[in-house]
Parts: sequence; structure tokens; C-alpha cells
Amino acid sequence: MLATRTVSGALSEAEAFLRENPELVVVAVLGVVVVLASTYALVRARRSAGAEFRRILADEEEITVLMHPNPDPDAMAAAIGVSSLASQLDVDAAIQYPGQIRHQENRAFRTVLDLELDRIDHVSDLVSESVVLVDHNEARGFAGADGVLPTAVVDHHPGDGRGEEFTDVRTDYGATASVVAEYFHDIGAVPVPPDKHASETGSDLVLGTRAATGLLYGILTDTKHLTVGASEPDFGSAAYVYPGVDQDQLDRIANPSVDAEVLEVKARAIAGRRIEGSFAVADVGGVNNVDAIPQAADELIQLEGVSAVVVIGERDGTIHISGRSRDDRVHMGNAIDSVVSEVDNGNGGGHSRMGGGTITPTVEATGNGEPDEVDRDGLADDMFRAMSGDV
Repeated sequence: MLATRTVSGALSEAEAFLRENPELVVVAVLGVVVVLASTYALVRARRSAGAEFRRILADEEEITVLMHPNPDPDAMAAAIGVSSLASQLDVDAAIQYPGQIRHQENRAFRTVLDLELDRIDHVSDLVSESVVLVDHNEARGFAGADGVLPTAVVDHHPGDGRGEEFTDVRTDYGATASVVAEYFHDIGAVPVPPDKHASETGSDLVLGTRAATGLLYGILTDTKHLTVGASEPDFGSAAYVYPGVDQDQLDRIANPSVDAEVLEVKARAIAGRRIEGSFAVADVGGVNNVDAIPQAADELIQLEGVSAVVVIGERDGTIHISGRSRDDRVHMGNAIDSVVSEVDNGNGGGHSRMGGGTITPTVEATGNGEPDEVDRDGLADDMFRAMSGDV
């Protein structure tokens, strides 16, 4: 009884003390909040990006995996990976993209891996409200794109875009496919060799052969076979996915038939190039296949004595620009952006080694309805100045 009265008295004294000093109650509550917040932050920090991404996906019923306009192998590979992981978490996933898939390598990638890709023109075409952007961090290339608020963003390009629930932009990685491959590694997924079934791995989560093959090819194309722009994680991701790769499919994707126009555009670029020092600019004129323009840039950069190139072409009134650099003085993405950003309806950017841009001529309100023409010679001069650092 004495002990009970002692405890009761102590509590009464404490209650009276807190009533007289309410500021201490506030301090105590804030202290508890800080401790809880710190604990939560520590748990989040210890959780790998792959585990966090898996958690985000698992909370959805269906997602749209959205690629950038005219997707390349890295974008398609990342999309395959995200879609594969989602399906293993019982989440419906659709892969969508604006623009077209024209490059023979990209078409082969889609055909050989038997991908279901849905082309969109308007934001209303998106199959779900929950959108995961891969290989870009801001939706673009279709009507209403600026209204898309992605749930998640997975990318390796610089930019300000963010996801509402998850953002992972690693500009030090050579490919987005490397980031997605790392997610599978983070969560303990086992690569499935082409001659085995997923059930034989004994693992709840796997990296299927199609996804593994796609991810490796995405890594290889965006890093020029791990020789340009590759970082240590790119090598690690390539090594991780390799056991699941189908070598025959990989060879079929890498060696597709080449469109005759691509060869013609390459020839026009080589024959019509302008050279200033170690820089080259080529205007190849009108093209039907805009993917021939970056392929021509890939060809020009191989010429002896050339350290940076820009190729300019036009399709349906839109100017398309593609650049390549192996010169540490020339950040190609910045060089192209510095030129086209000064032009109405111009946009561009990219990495230090490769970049691109477009210019869509405007129609004057008081004119005759014909679009303004872009001064192509002046554009070439501006590109030379940008590569020289005179911007």
C-alpha cells in the first residue's frame, strides 16, 4: 500500500510540474517525433534502391511503362525489365511510347524479343494513371505530355524530372538498363539461362532470358560495347545478367539488315561534310528515315582526324540534329542545346559523347501560312562555334 501511495504521489507531482511547465511537454513531443523520423530515414537509407522500387511497384494494380519518343534499345531494355518485375509482383504492366521505331537495330530488338509495345499520340492513350518513366525523366513527344505526373522515374540522363513516389536518376551510369539490372540484383533475382525454366532456379524472383538479353544489349549499345561512357556499375550489371542471355537472339539483334537509305545518307554525310580543324558538320538534306541521321554521325566520327561531328537532316519540315564527340573539349549535348535553345521550337541535349536535337519551324500569324525556313548554313556555322566553345 505504501508503495502504491508513493507511486501515485510521484505521478501527481509530475503532472503538476508539467502543467506548470507546458513548454517541456512540447519539447518532449518534438523529441519523440525527431527520433521516429530519424529511425524511419535510417531504415529507408538502408533499403536498396531495388527493394524500394519493388515496394513501389507492388503497391500498384497496373502501370504504364513509358519510354521516350522513338525508343532505342536502352529504353526498350529498361522497359522490359520493369514490366517483367511488375508481372512477377502480380501488377499489370503495359509498355508504351510516342513517335516511331525506325532504326533497323531497334526494329530487330523489338521483333527478336517479341515485344508488345503500344504507340501513343495523346495523354488519354495511357492505359493507367500510374506511369513509370524509363530512360527519360520528363514525359514528352505526345499531346498532353506536360500533364503527366509519373509515379516513378528511372533514368541516366541529366534533367529535373521527378517521380511522385520514386526517383532514381544516375547520370554517372552509361545506361538505364544497368540501373534496372541492378534492381534485380538488389532483390536477389536469379538470372534464368535460356535452356532452363524459371521454376528450376528455386527463387521467388527471377530475371528471365528475354529481359536479361534485352538488358545486356541495352547496356552494350549505350556504352558502345562498354568502351565509351561506361562506369564500374555498367560492367557489374553486364556480368550479372550474362548467365541469362540468349546468345543467338543477341546476335540476331546486333546484325540486322541495313536499310538502303541509311547507306545513302551515310554516303551523303561523308561526301558533303565540312571540316574545320578536327570538327565536322554534314547536312544530308531530306530523309525518310530520321534514324539514318544518328547512324551517319556514328560513321563520321570514325574518320581519321575527326574528333567531333554534327549531322543535320530534315523530315516533314522538322530539322533533326545528331552529334558525336570523342573530344574532351566538346560536351556534345551542351553544344547542341546551346544552339537549338536559341531557336523557336528548338530543343536539344544529351551526354558529353552524344547529343541530339530538333527544330520545328513556326508559322507566322500574319504570313501566308507557310512555315519559316531554318537557315541551314547558319545552323552549321553555329554548330562549329558551339563545338569550339564560342557560345
